[in-house]
Amino acid sequence: MSLPTVSREPSSPDDAGTAVPKLVGGESIDKVCRTARRVAQGNTKVLITGESGVGKDLVARYIHAHSERAARSYVAVNCAAFTESLLESELFGHVKGSFTDAHRDKIGKLQLAHEGTVFLDEVGEMSLRMQALLLRFLESGEIQPVGADGLARRVNVRVIAATNRDLDTLVASGQFRHDLLYRIKVVHIRIPPLRERPEDIRPLVVHILARFGRRIRLTPAALTALEHYRWPGNVRELQNVIEQLVWDFEGDAVDVHHLPRSLSSSGEPRVEPSRERRRTVADELFAALVAGHYSFWEHVHSLFLERDITRHDLRELVRRGLAATYGNYRAMLQMFHLPPTDYKRFLNFLAAHQCSVDYRPFRTTQASAATLRIRAQSLAQPIGQDPVARGATVAPGVAGNAACPPAFDPASVPPEAVSL
Repeated sequence: MSLPTVSREPSSPDDAGTAVPKLVGGESIDKVCRTARRVAQGNTKVLITGESGVGKDLVARYIHAHSERAARSYVAVNCAAFTESLLESELFGHVKGSFTDAHRDKIGKLQLAHEGTVFLDEVGEMSLRMQALLLRFLESGEIQPVGADGLARRVNVRVIAATNRDLDTLVASGQFRHDLLYRIKVVHIRIPPLRERPEDIRPLVVHILARFGRRIRLTPAALTALEHYRWPGNVRELQNVIEQLVWDFEGDAVDVHHLPRSLSSSGEPRVEPSRERRRTVADELFAALVAGHYSFWEHVHSLFLERDITRHDLRELVRRGLAATYGNYRAMLQMFHLPPTDYKRFLNFLAAHQCSVDYRPFRTTQASAATLRIRAQSLAQPIGQDPVARGATVAPGVAGNAACPPAFDPASVPPEAVSL
């Protein structure tokens, strides 16, 4: 089994003290590495796609480390972490007084990455206006700080973008510019999720364990359970599970019953349906909330703050809640296991992160408590006793350990909850 690695000394102040990129895996990861080394020889733009936690940032660093720009800066920007106005300032910089909180001049990340590489993570979360600004930069190489009146400055930057969303679908729905997609998708590298490469589990476990000073070993049964788990959080979740075992487990041999509950129950051979229904992150989160395995603040909120889910995922989750309650945010509180006193806090949180969804399309004059109960029951039905083991997204450090609230009971929703 191939274990491709990257080994180099820190070559700039930005790289000093940063872990050397190391990609571990079998044939599929070896193919990713070959493509990355090949495109590193030029300056072409690269789009890296894959689910959250597969290691898109490591592949971007891998490309930078093998390029002629390796001695220059590598600057990463998470586009989902900023509002539109702040992202413009983050990328292009601003001058003092250009907006309320602009107390001093700020150099943008594109200028900081001059002659180096800039990594635009979650590029699919950009607004259409920001997409237009990025497209102009990719065409001209010029940056204009927010509020600046002088001539634009030209910078030489290699752009690597990444996303966990289907950009072709976004283009079809008018949420992403097709001309920008052509610009950033000169070379496309897809990183397969961990569930598609279970043969990588064992070498990854060995690699992760080697990073810690404490030695433990996993029994064959425990390793088999890890291989049969679906890993919705991918390598990031695997790393978190192993790190928990290293510091929480008192013995030296980890068996199946020492693993988190969701993993230990997955030791039986996995049966894949002949035609699997596509489930999104929002589907899994909503299913776990309705079944009572998750609560909003303890699980969904934590996943969002740790950037394991995007604003798009959160908006889609809210849409599913509004669909189940026929457009009633207040009725969602019980479904998401929120106390009634958290109504304004919940709405403010969604508004602050631009995740509010218009309730009006979900309202219907025929809504009734009976139809709500039937709808909520049908949504909860596919979950069974342990939806997490079926692939529900799990927050790192939460799987099988956190106390979960009781399941949402659709019959407990009063008729007035869906009244207009």
